[in-house]
Amino acid sequence: MNDFLLVLGLAALPAVGTMLGGLAAEVVGVSGRRLSLALHFATGIVLAVVGLELMREALRASAPWITIAAFALGGLGFLGIERSLAYVKRRFGSGEVDTGPSAIFAGVSIDLFSDGVMIGTGTVINPGLGLILALGQVPADIPEGFAAIATLRRSGVGRRTRLILSFSFAIPVLVGATIGYLALRSAPEIITLSVLAFTGGLLTSMAVEEMTTQAHQERSSRLEPFFLTAGFALFALISAYVG
Repeated sequence: MNDFLLVLGLAALPAVGTMLGGLAAEVVGVSGRRLSLALHFATGIVLAVVGLELMREALRASAPWITIAAFALGGLGFLGIERSLAYVKRRFGSGEVDTGPSAIFAGVSIDLFSDGVMIGTGTVINPGLGLILALGQVPADIPEGFAAIATLRRSGVGRRTRLILSFSFAIPVLVGATIGYLALRSAPEIITLSVLAFTGGLLTSMAVEEMTTQAHQERSSRLEPFFLTAGFALFALISAYVG
């Protein structure tokens, strides 16, 4: 029971980060340039989480080819998510503009759910790994929450709805962490590591195909490559000194 509470506590960290980003969007105006820089920074963190922790852990498997294959399958998982999101946007979006509350909530929720699964799975392997993964997601989820609520503001969605969505972002990450922990705590190590690798492939695809694509739709800046590598460097510091 104490281990499960630890998992929920760790999963609450990125949830709080996303909510803080959303609340910041309620009181602070943001330019397209700043939003682009924030998303590049978040992308760098996600890539570092995958490269420095998830895959390093996954390659410890007795048969590394299995976890490598699981990582590749994460890309297929992302394609499936894209198709699901396209349906949600068609079903609940506002006309041709896919910025309706349901569509945006679905997109952010899927990302947070994968964060939760990653934290729950990582904690099963090693509580220290779960802590590092949770800490690493906080600075990545703040700009994501900010971007989501800022987009809703631009679309004219009411403040009450925006606040409800900001606080609702805690649900998918806690559910994902619960599933990751309860489903894998008694599973063979190769299964746990494969789920970790699959999540890494999913997050890599999402970071490159979704976050950077959204960033490049905003005003560009010559500092974008720096913010990308700065995000990577920040998680490298967390990994080196917390781990």
